[in-house]
Amino acid sequence: MTIAVLGSANMDLVVRQPRLPRPGETLFGSSFTAVPGGKGLNQAVAAARAGGRVRFAGAVGDDEFGAALRARLAADGVDTAALATVGAPTGVAAVSVVDGGENSIVVVPGANQAVMALDDATRDLIGRSGLLVAQFERPLGLVGEALAAARARGVTTVLTPAPVLPVPADLLELVDILVPNAAEACELAGTDDETAAACALSRTAGTVVMTRGPRGVLVARGGAVLAEVPARPVEAVDTTAAGDTLAGVMASVLAAGQGLDQAVRVAVIAASIAVTRPGASSSMPSWAEIAALL
Repeated sequence: MTIAVLGSANMDLVVRQPRLPRPGETLFGSSFTAVPGGKGLNQAVAAARAGGRVRFAGAVGDDEFGAALRARLAADGVDTAALATVGAPTGVAAVSVVDGGENSIVVVPGANQAVMALDDATRDLIGRSGLLVAQFERPLGLVGEALAAARARGVTTVLTPAPVLPVPADLLELVDILVPNAAEACELAGTDDETAAACALSRTAGTVVMTRGPRGVLVARGGAVLAEVPARPVEAVDTTAAGDTLAGVMASVLAAGQGLDQAVRVAVIAASIAVTRPGASSSMPSWAEIAALL
């Protein structure tokens, strides 16, 4: 099955540094790189490298960053016919990566927020796909339209609720697989208990696949925990795109006809590879690398 990704495309401006600066403080960083990213582009690249047939619906500016993002997607075999060029500048993300691999990110959406409604071409693209993968770095109304279009056509929907926003229940009802991290799940559910949050969300969304970093993944459905999948122990270098790697690879395995349990297991391995490398899309493994660890 083809995977449609409706999502963001940003240029990640990544600084590695010993720690986050205090207010008013200037720190020296150890390196700087510009890496194609954005949650949508990341998930599309992850899915494509894992063998998925991916079409990407996004927006970039008519600028150097936009051209670079389009080229990155094409190089990984992602269909970019639905990647629009708009009047706004291409989105950027300022990413700070500290020793130990943890990160903090500030996103300036730019072109990602320029398209507010679903056009007929994107609606048709979704309808001709087996899965729709989306996130919240595009306008919430646009994401809702896309999920509704997918549900109407029997297309499986996968949503990463990041950056986390107040989400109406009727939007969550359109989600077959919700992929939050633990903090996002707790904020959406209004509780500090991760397990309770995943279970609560799974009463509205079809299945919740909650990522918990080195503690692995918890899967919930119908208000109950179905499984806990342990993480593969590694020495993390940069966790920037771990969740996007997991979501994209999971979608690719599902599109290949495998069940959710196998898709999550494979995706956890893929994410464990990604965190051992710097950058977002640059850290994502090929299928050969994933298969070697299965």
